[in-house]
Amino acid sequence: MGGIKGNIEQILREISSVFSDLEERQVGVLADEILKANKIVACGAGRVGMAARGFGMRLGHLGLPAYSVGDSTAPRLKEGDLFIVGSGSGETQTIYDLAQIAKENGAKFALITGNLESRMAKIADAVVLLKAPSKTKPVKDFRSVQPMTTLNEQCLGIFFDALVLRLMEKMGETHETMWERHSNLE
Repeated sequence: MGGIKGNIEQILREISSVFSDLEERQVGVLADEILKANKIVACGAGRVGMAARGFGMRLGHLGLPAYSVGDSTAPRLKEGDLFIVGSGSGETQTIYDLAQIAKENGAKFALITGNLESRMAKIADAVVLLKAPSKTKPVKDFRSVQPMTTLNEQCLGIFFDALVLRLMEKMGETHETMWERHSNLE
């Protein structure tokens, strides 16, 4: 590759490649589920979990009742609520178990994944496909130069940020209205 700028250019090309197949219809379904949910809990494992927690925080800045798994204030999920999961493989056992619990308690389950054949995708009420290689599912004729599942994690974070922009537009939110909900205890 050659130098940091070359690395960055390669990473940006990879990210662009993943998003080239993103289906607006799937994103629209997810946005609608978020807007009609009574409560939202976001979840993911490892670095995907970091992206999910950031998304949960931004949903709160939008004024939505949103939490992340592991928060001491995360509520019980029930009918009318939404459990949002990021999982490249759609197979992580601990996250699958949580999705099952959410569904058993009447909550809807939304998944952002790279694997439509995964067991999580099979039980999800809404699925968004991000075609980035995961630990269990390669993407045909594509191999990232980045280690492990870095590309998936980057794309999930960018996807969540782009989804926030879409939600802002639908809700009539602005930077200013969101700043009013940001913690002032920092």
